[in-house]
Amino acid sequence: MSTLIFLFIILFAITIHEYSHALAADFLGDPTPRYAGRLTLNPISHIDPIGFLMLLIVHFGWARPVPINPYNFKNPVRGEMVVSFAGPAANFFAAWIMATIIRFLPSVISLNNIFVSAASDFIFINLALAVFNLIPIPPLDGSHLLEPFLSYKVKTFLEQSGFFILIFILIFPPTTYILIYVIRFLFRLIT
Repeated sequence: MSTLIFLFIILFAITIHEYSHALAADFLGDPTPRYAGRLTLNPISHIDPIGFLMLLIVHFGWARPVPINPYNFKNPVRGEMVVSFAGPAANFFAAWIMATIIRFLPSVISLNNIFVSAASDFIFINLALAVFNLIPIPPLDGSHLLEPFLSYKVKTFLEQSGFFILIFILIFPPTTYILIYVIRFLFRLIT
């Protein structure tokens, strides 16, 4: 995959992920993302310069988190869970749309191997972003989905140790293999 295609796919995946968080929060009654200028599909609004640079260099990075105020939701706990799930759901949906295009437009696709390769990378990267963000460790989205079911002690431990746990997950071969297996399984499932 060329650097330019990778850059485009990553920018798209991050943008729809963060925009979906902002859109869900706005829909549920929290104008905070809109006031912060995050209710936009402009990638520049969602990029964290250091996180993006890390993404390009070591393929592990981050975007700017979308600010929300859960107390603007009718049900703060449920609202925060919906907003957290919106980002990964958008990436799953984008991957599924591209897989559907590949499946139902074979005559167009067979003419262009570059498109097939880029489309496969698009699907894989969006699935990877979705799966990774669903890990229930702060500051990832999955932590907000699990949070209502955890004790205060466990939540505090995860908040304090989350970054180190994530690093361990990424460099410890068994957990890395599990993540890759899940992503590849989903890739085969939809393509």
